[in-house]
Amino acid sequence: MGSPGLSNRNNGQHLGVTEPISLGGPTEFDAIKTRELEKFLADAGLYESQEEAISREEVLGRLDQIVKKWIKTVSRAKGFNEQLVQEANAKIFTFGSYRLGVHGPGADIDTLCVGPRHATREEDFFIELHKMLAEMPEVTEIHPVPDAHVPVMKFKFDGVSIDLLYAKLSLWVIPEDLDISQDLVLHNADEQTVRSLNGCRVTDQILRLVPNIQNFRTTLRCMRFWAKRRGVYSNVAGFLGGINWALLAARICQLYPNALPSMLVSRFFRVYTQWRWPNPVMLCAIEEGSLGLPVWDPRRYPRDRLHTMPIITPAYPCMNSSYNVSSSTLRVMTEEFQRGNEICEAMEQNKADWNALFEPYPFFEVYKNYLQIDITAENDDDLRKWKGWVESRLRQLTLKIERHTFGMLQCHPHPSDFSDKSRPFHFCYFMGLQRKQGMPANEGTQFDIRATVEEFKHSVGMYTLWKPGMEIHVSHIRRKNIPLFVFPGGVRASRPAKVIGEGRMVTKLKSDSADKSCESTAGAVDAVDDKKRKLDDDNNPRNAKCSAITASGREAEMSGNRSLPIIRPSGTTTTTTCSMTGSSMNVDALEGGRPERLEADSHCNLSNAKSDTQMPAHNGGEAERSVGCSPPIRPLSSGASLSCSKEAEKLAIEKISGPALAHQDFPEELDELEDEFNSVDQEKTFGGGTKGSTDDSSTKKAGVAGSGISSTKSSFQNGSSEELEPAEMATPFVNALAASTSMTQRKPLIRLSLSSMAKAAGNSS
Repeated sequence: MGSPGLSNRNNGQHLGVTEPISLGGPTEFDAIKTRELEKFLADAGLYESQEEAISREEVLGRLDQIVKKWIKTVSRAKGFNEQLVQEANAKIFTFGSYRLGVHGPGADIDTLCVGPRHATREEDFFIELHKMLAEMPEVTEIHPVPDAHVPVMKFKFDGVSIDLLYAKLSLWVIPEDLDISQDLVLHNADEQTVRSLNGCRVTDQILRLVPNIQNFRTTLRCMRFWAKRRGVYSNVAGFLGGINWALLAARICQLYPNALPSMLVSRFFRVYTQWRWPNPVMLCAIEEGSLGLPVWDPRRYPRDRLHTMPIITPAYPCMNSSYNVSSSTLRVMTEEFQRGNEICEAMEQNKADWNALFEPYPFFEVYKNYLQIDITAENDDDLRKWKGWVESRLRQLTLKIERHTFGMLQCHPHPSDFSDKSRPFHFCYFMGLQRKQGMPANEGTQFDIRATVEEFKHSVGMYTLWKPGMEIHVSHIRRKNIPLFVFPGGVRASRPAKVIGEGRMVTKLKSDSADKSCESTAGAVDAVDDKKRKLDDDNNPRNAKCSAITASGREAEMSGNRSLPIIRPSGTTTTTTCSMTGSSMNVDALEGGRPERLEADSHCNLSNAKSDTQMPAHNGGEAERSVGCSPPIRPLSSGASLSCSKEAEKLAIEKISGPALAHQDFPEELDELEDEFNSVDQEKTFGGGTKGSTDDSSTKKAGVAGSGISSTKSSFQNGSSEELEPAEMATPFVNALAASTSMTQRKPLIRLSLSSMAKAAGNSS
């Protein structure tokens, strides 16, 4: 519930780049639903105990004393006189989920050590401080990662996980009351210091820009939990990480400043279902600053135009915190926003509850076809390094498949890794595959992605720290052959019956203990679907025919038939099949559990948009000229919000989310940008939780590494998967790779029999 003591509003001024959508206060229904939500989150174990909270505070206090002792030791060793030694100071700051107040039990604490100009990162921090910590019995599992994109030292202090960064300021003495939100702390700072400081600066700025901190925290805690349950919480996989969800939730709090968490959650889904990406989400106007650091600006930097789902950080230098998002992962998240919106609307009618919203996503039941990526190494240390490197490159496989199939084969990466305990030093990852919604399912259509996979493996083989035993294997696997170790307890759940509503599959396990709230939600969605279908049928007789076919298909599914009927262009129906011809994947019709309903502008790209509607203002005072900002919105009063129709709110959201922007598929610059955007540590840069990846220097080409993973199928063969072997080509693979990155000729590395794809290939030539 809201707390007046945690309000940031002064003199009636609104927060954000536009005025709020609604100033309406909470109703009794909102208060009841908020209490239910808070109880649900507590029952889910998302809050730490009082004892754990006290333990964390004690650890942070002791860590602060350790770095103060460390900096005096460093100063004395460098020959400073005793007075300067006594004045020497270092200070600990927190950021990320702990600073935001949304961390859970056992979560690590993101911390930053700020030191003076004479204390270096390479020697004093990673050698001297590391030595001090390693000698302390309460410090365990210490692991420095100095070559990461954002250098970090990981360790446990009395059982509390700590991720410690270092920022070297240009000051000789660090004052105890240092305010790192001031831009002057960035003066003469090196690039790694700017990245390290940005996490704290962004976190603090978020807390300043929300109208009610307590309501924001409850809402964000809810959204983080929801994203993890629905499989869309992972910056590395191309979804969103902790800081991204925090920025999205903060913007909703600005648009509905008087709402309680239950309404904020509902409006979260409503707003982002309608948001016109790639118009950016911003908490404040982008300012140029006085230090000359680059900020997100599509006018100035062409690569910024390629961002699919821009979510801009509020602290200088403002950056896009979500540049890892691809068109495939944006599609997945957009569909999840739609599902959440429908359930929240059903909750408003008492036809669903919070359990329905947080139902886990059945990833291994939704698709018929998957890619399985297995990695192995010789020992734990090699596996840790190899795993971090491969994870930082997995997003490139999604991008390559999107590009090489012209977006007609869509990927859904699972955000988690899995391990077969029967195999030492092994991890694996999965990607769901499906044909693009609306694409004709022609008989015999093949997506030959062997060369695409080889190109991906070649890029992974560029790892300069590669050692013998570091292997990677990519195979096509069907749903029925998913290995059992990915399921809880090693037991595959019963196949879910499918309830279709508005193009969406709502899963319901064949079990007496199935959640009844999900049935209510599915019923509500079906009712909406029937109503919309009837309206469409009245306007278009052809729709009536399709509706009848769809209805018959639904009845077949509910009676136990697992084969989805496919509507051919001729009007006939067939059954979906998926087979492998040779070593190439032949997808006749991939069963997709994701919805067809996608806004035409959901996959927009900034490159074709008019500059006067998409570019940020840099004068700091004209928020209306910022990216995605329209003329001021007249906020709804408390009384008006009760009687306002959803159409009026929809219009307000459309104005705030900005104009529909043109879409440019598969930009020419993609190959060039892939290496530039490959860091797994972006989340740490903005204050999130991904740390310790290999530095960009590891992307340098190493010929020996490529040969080390070129032939690994013998160690991965099993009866349930098929290796995607290299396609037979007239020219060596290296030449094909060079052709794929050519800026003058863009031809796919795959063989396609689909006629529409052939036309696309011809046009691209």
